[in-house]
Amino acid sequence: MSARFADAAARLAGLAGVAFCWSPAQFWDATPAELAALVGAIGGEAGVAPPTRETIATLMEAFPDG
Repeated sequence: MSARFADAAARLAGLAGVAFCWSPAQFWDATPAELAALVGAIGGEAGVAPPTRETIATLMEAFPDG
């Protein structure tokens, strides 16, 4: 493993720990697709629209205890 890759991987592992509450083992066990999905979701790039007011109201009615 090159020093450059090792440094970048260590920084990314630390960020994943802070942002996603991942342990080092969870980071190293994750696939690139799983990490990309979480990063995209935080950045608003997941391609999923946020729920509408109507959807939230329906969910609150269906699950009144939260």
